[in-house]
Order: sequence, then C-alpha cells, then structure tokens
Amino acid sequence: MPYLTQPVLPAGTLAGTAQPTLATGDGLVLRPWTPEDAPAVHAAFQDPLMHQWHVRAADSEDEADGWIEEWLGEWAEERRAQWAVVDAAGGRLLGRVALRDIVLADGTAEVAYWTVAAARGRGVAARATERLARWALDETGFHRLELLHALRNEASCRVAAKTGFALEGTKRSAVLHPDGWHDMHLHARLRGDRAPGDATPGRRPDPDGPLS
Repeated sequence: MPYLTQPVLPAGTLAGTAQPTLATGDGLVLRPWTPEDAPAVHAAFQDPLMHQWHVRAADSEDEADGWIEEWLGEWAEERRAQWAVVDAAGGRLLGRVALRDIVLADGTAEVAYWTVAAARGRGVAARATERLARWALDETGFHRLELLHALRNEASCRVAAKTGFALEGTKRSAVLHPDGWHDMHLHARLRGDRAPGDATPGRRPDPDGPLS
C-alpha cells in the first residue's frame, strides 16, 4: 500500500554523514563523545540533582564508558544523537545535549540535556539547546522538536522558554522518577518558528548574544 506523503527526512540523513561538531559562537562547542569523557561523565552523575531528574546512576567510570559506547553507536542507528557540550577554550565537559526518539520520516525528535554542577547558572543548557535546535531545524530539515521536563523542574522550563520552545500543555503523571510519578510540561519548536532574539521571522539570533 503506497504512502500518500513523502518522508520529511530520508533514511540515511544522519548515518550517511559524520556527526558534526557545532560551535555556539559564544564559548561552547557541541562535539561527539569520546571514551576519554568517561571520568567526567561519572563525576557529573554523582551530583544529587542529577539523581532527582534522571532515572540512571553511574556507579563507576567503566559504566560511564559503556554509556558513551552506546551514545556513539546511536548516530548510525538514527534513533538518537548525543553531543558533549564543552568549553571551547579548554575542552572541559560542561554538559550534554541530545536528540531522542528521532523519527526521520516525520521529521521529529525530542531534545534532552543536562549540565554539570559547576556549569549551572551560566546559560550553558540554553546556549547548547539553541545551537542544537538551529542545526536540527534550519540546517538539517527536521520539522518539529519537542522538549519535556518535570513540572517541578523550573530551571528546565526557563531553558525551554529562552530557546523558543512554546509550552503546549501538561502530560499528567507521565514519567516515573525515583520519588514517584511526575506531571510533565510539553514544549515544542517548529521549523520556521521565530527564534529568541529574532526581529523578523526567518532571521537567526546573533550567536554572540546572551541567552541567560
């Protein structure tokens, strides 16, 4: 039975090219993960705040190394895409941004992120998310990106607002965290949406402008 619509993005859109390194223009770089990142990932997941909003824990550097191996393989499978967010000057790990639940045929994905404790309050999550959104929507051709966060996670709600992800509603009792079921805010950004700082639709924000 033939389909009546064409895929938004064909199979191979990601796997057919090397995963790119993306610079924000204001001191951050989004790059593919490397095995050498395992100690920093393990250290990041010792933070109690990570345990509050994430369902996985890293008990050892070897476990973190296994995660990174998974993350690197996901690009070729075109179901997830993961980037390390690092300081452009020194290469220090500041966080992670990712596209999850990628459906190329529909041109959709979900944005996810975390930052290490020392990087919080500096706009790292917002700046990295904005760069990833521009790459996905404007440069690659995705149609819709979603962003989900626990209703109680006000910091993530601020990141969504700063990066042009409109609040669309609340998914009740949608995700199980260690302390029980959480209502989740659903935000989304579409290709063609006005980005933060745009004076007119279609104009991208100054990459050196503040996002926090």
